[in-house]
Amino acid sequence: MENRPNWQQYFMEMAFLAAKRSTCLRRKVGAVIVRNNQILSSGYNGAPKNITHCSETGCLREQMNVPSGERHELCRGVHAEQNSIIQAAVNGSSIAGAVLYCTNQPCIICSKLLINSEIRTIYISEAYPDKLAQKMLKEAGININLVDMKTGEVTRVQ
Repeated sequence: MENRPNWQQYFMEMAFLAAKRSTCLRRKVGAVIVRNNQILSSGYNGAPKNITHCSETGCLREQMNVPSGERHELCRGVHAEQNSIIQAAVNGSSIAGAVLYCTNQPCIICSKLLINSEIRTIYISEAYPDKLAQKMLKEAGININLVDMKTGEVTRVQ
């Protein structure tokens, strides 16, 4: 029997590969947007184009002792999900009806963007304590699924 990953493992591994490009000092996140098992775009978290990275300037949120999940506006970085949406837009690719693979569950800001981008399904490897994001994604009819990277098993979170 081949040791061949299923589609969820395959695309999640791509998201983890994208996360390796992250310049965030607190959490390295990667995202891949897929339709019909074809990659439309990818992204990782880090400062906007032509802006000094946090890995060079230091983390303002860390310096201010801001807890995870709070005060996103104080971060220099663009989230992986946001960058994957932006990449699709820059390249003229509609992501309506697509699937997002992300190393972490999207925050509320990214969730609102994903809802309006018409993403229909989200696969994550790690949950994130953002109840409002979960509530809004559920209300929008977007399924969140947790992928076990070792077994390939997928569990529906909501």
